[in-house]
Amino acid sequence: MRFRHRDGSLVHLSYGSNVHPAETVDGIIAQLRTYAAGVRSALDADVLGVGLWLPAAVAHELARDAGARDRVREVLRAERLEVVTVNAFPYRGFHDDVVKKAVYLPDWTDDARLDFTLDCARVLADLLPDEAVRGSVSTLPLGWRTPWDDDHDRAATDVLHRLSDGLAALADDVGRPVRVGLEPEPGCLVETAADAVERLAWLADLGPGLVGVCVDTCHLAVGFEEVADALDDLESAGLPVVKVQASAALHAARPGDDETRAALAGWAEGRFLHQTREPVGAEVSGRDDLDEALGLNGAGGEPLPARRPWRVHVHVPVHADPEPPLRSTRPHLEAGLTALLGGDHPVVDHVEVETYTWGVLPPELRPRDDAGLVAGIAAELAWARDRLVALGLDPVPGLQGAPS
Repeated sequence: MRFRHRDGSLVHLSYGSNVHPAETVDGIIAQLRTYAAGVRSALDADVLGVGLWLPAAVAHELARDAGARDRVREVLRAERLEVVTVNAFPYRGFHDDVVKKAVYLPDWTDDARLDFTLDCARVLADLLPDEAVRGSVSTLPLGWRTPWDDDHDRAATDVLHRLSDGLAALADDVGRPVRVGLEPEPGCLVETAADAVERLAWLADLGPGLVGVCVDTCHLAVGFEEVADALDDLESAGLPVVKVQASAALHAARPGDDETRAALAGWAEGRFLHQTREPVGAEVSGRDDLDEALGLNGAGGEPLPARRPWRVHVHVPVHADPEPPLRSTRPHLEAGLTALLGGDHPVVDHVEVETYTWGVLPPELRPRDDAGLVAGIAAELAWARDRLVALGLDPVPGLQGAPS
């Protein structure tokens, strides 16, 4: 979906397709036809944005096979879909039975991460709709925090320099830029906006501003960071916000209560990592997974004290709270969207609703079938659409330049 900001610029709203398992070109095409087309129909939208997840093998194939890109482009046109952003955080196997810390490999010390990201950028550059000013790609924030030393820093700096050079060459070739945003995430080397300023401010000196930050509002909420404050920090460091992933975390006001702990235990699951944070004094203390924070099932380490509220890295559907006593950080998301898009000029023009966790939600919240998943994604996008309209953005009707 597209919106016109009050300054005349175009803002694109998408949903992240990493909620769907697909590791082949045929699988990507099938998910566009089954899910994305279904969501567009449910919303009665003229055009629906898809934040495409391309596993490494698919990105490699599409970057080198114009015929395969033509197949994807034809489906986008036929189903009235558009792609302005790609999620290149997960490298592959994002729907394996166990993902956990594997999602952070390869990291930005590895040429495999560079090759994958540039492949995604090349594919996106060829799929962009006519009206899109630019494309965006999100990626991991250097890597998991351990092991990391000066040698890792030097290697990552070299690889990111080559990323910037590759993106500049691509922009010269196609006439429009594709920017890459490193996405701060709990537990990673770059977890907060302050970490981004400390670790990534040098990216502002690379030249054309093609490498910056992807702001995920769930991740900021988990760290008890306000989006407006984070934006001030990033702006002061000259780091552009490439895209925003509009997402909400799980919030527990009284994690020491038996009822709350029982409810939280229902969100602990085996596929994804659910980093958990609690303010302790002037700091934010954390554990790498929810079962560890709760002290469940022999999880290593000390549980969190549970004397102040917890926030958990679970991408909760943005339109509805979980059952009490838990709730989501949707108010934080609403304030974040206001900071990003409520001013005279938008901070960002690519907004992606990224709730990839539908398949691992507690059973009472989990869709029973494909129709339920389509309805859930549509409800999230309807909430986001209405929020953007409330901020003064005007929906843009008509397909207007689907990929041709």
